[in-house]
Amino acid sequence: MTKIDIVENIYEKVDYSKREVLTIVETVFDIIKETLRHGDNIMVTGFGEFIIRNKKARRGRNPQTGRVMKISARRILMFKPSPVFKASLNQPKKPGSRQKRKGVTLKGR
Repeated sequence: MTKIDIVENIYEKVDYSKREVLTIVETVFDIIKETLRHGDNIMVTGFGEFIIRNKKARRGRNPQTGRVMKISARRILMFKPSPVFKASLNQPKKPGSRQKRKGVTLKGR
């Protein structure tokens, strides 16, 4: 699913123009990115938590050459789904209610 797919799905459900929906979606993503850049975690109840983890510098090995090298310290982003979201992923599907296309669940298409 792309950002445009998200905008389309929201546009079909609310009474806003596509331009307004796009602005809202981009604003939400900008807030999420900025919050994570500052090192703060984001928790969305019923969905999950975006967590920033700091990894220390370590020694590694180049898989092509086998040469030992230093891997620099860095921050990584992790996502931990909520128990509610995990449970909803494992519920049996209702036959014929939704179609899958390109990894996206679409209703009525």
